Amino acid sequence: MSKVLVTGGAGFIGSWLCEFLLEQKHEVTCVDNLFSSSKNNIRHLLDNKNFEFVRHDVCEPFHFEVDQVYHLACPASPVYYQKNPVRTIETAFLGTRNALECARNTGAKLLITSTSEVYGDPEQHPQQEDYWGNVNPVGDRSCYDEGKRIGESLAVSWSKQYGTDVRIARLFNCYGPRMALHDGRLIPNFILQQMKYEPLTIYGDGHQTRSFCYISDTVDALVKLMNLRITSILKSSLGIPVPIINIGNPDERMIKDVAFDIISAFGGEGCIIHAPLPKDDPKQRCPDITRAKRILGWEPKVSYSDGMAKTIASYMSKGFR
Repeated sequence: MSKVLVTGGAGFIGSWLCEFLLEQKHEVTCVDNLFSSSKNNIRHLLDNKNFEFVRHDVCEPFHFEVDQVYHLACPASPVYYQKNPVRTIETAFLGTRNALECARNTGAKLLITSTSEVYGDPEQHPQQEDYWGNVNPVGDRSCYDEGKRIGESLAVSWSKQYGTDVRIARLFNCYGPRMALHDGRLIPNFILQQMKYEPLTIYGDGHQTRSFCYISDTVDALVKLMNLRITSILKSSLGIPVPIINIGNPDERMIKDVAFDIISAFGGEGCIIHAPLPKDDPKQRCPDITRAKRILGWEPKVSYSDGMAKTIASYMSKGFR
């Protein structure tokens, strides 16, 4: 049994991670300020004697005596990270610094969740971890994109200077039950519109692509990465002391096809409208997971069709329609 801290633990991914760690008999402390998350995501965990919820903003220093730190805290949807862009950048940098300081002071291992957004609108396809990206540093998305990039830079520099045991996961479009319906992300947007008998809104022509990884596969990869033994041979092969690994499903799909799939799942009645494509919106997004396969022995298990069925069923069961 380990003592584990999960920042952003009341969020979509964080809540599933907390639940999995508790099932593995770990003691879990969940830290979240509930800015873009919900206590409802962890309400079923509150009576577990091995679970503790602490409402705290990671921009402020924190200290917990733990063995592992999963640092997930940061708004991840455009609705929230563009609502307060300065706070988003501060969370990405200061929150990561405070997580690094906590790990340094306790000798804990630290896993930081980054994002495929560090690749921007990529000129390499699929995206490999050694690709530096194509990011607009002053665009509307930059508060999140560049925030995560500076977080990665800080983590690698910190590990080099202080020897803190750090690993970084670049997440690609994770989805599943507990995603907030109003957070502006693709799948919950489409599901919500379909449940309300509204046209599904596609930005641009819909030919841009995304790759969707179901939540259980993402959590499995995060735990494997946390438990990875980082050897000198591994560091040498990577060229840096911090493993940076893409976590996603390379099953690439056009956005217009996802919209039609959701309409079909609801019986085939529905329609699509088009809106202007937001500036700097990536045209392609697909992970190269060769490194994850080689280093973690991981690849996704849940198919797109099964994952979508489970996700839609979870929202339908709550009576939204």
